[in-house]
Amino acid sequence: MDLALSAFAIVLAIGIGTYLIRLSFIGLVGDRAMPDWAMVPIRFVAPAVLAALAAPAVLLHEGALAVSPVTNPRALAAAVALVLAWRTRNVAVVIAAGMATVWALQAIF
Repeated sequence: MDLALSAFAIVLAIGIGTYLIRLSFIGLVGDRAMPDWAMVPIRFVAPAVLAALAAPAVLLHEGALAVSPVTNPRALAAAVALVLAWRTRNVAVVIAAGMATVWALQAIF
């Protein structure tokens, strides 16, 4: 078996395993209501995952923490986007203002 076929077989096996794990959970508790004590923390999973994915991309520059707009304009743009998200709750405004801030700071610095 060559390397490409064995890599494909590994990816396929992992995909099937992941699918079966998820299916088993849905099959076991999918028809029952979740208790309130379990639903409250689940509400915070998506924002926590998004923050965990976005924070390193925003706050790190060349592997080090950088919050100065001179060295890392993304940090200031993220702060602008966070304030606008909190005030307007409009995704289009947040994306447009965040990108405009990044581009303006990159042009200045």
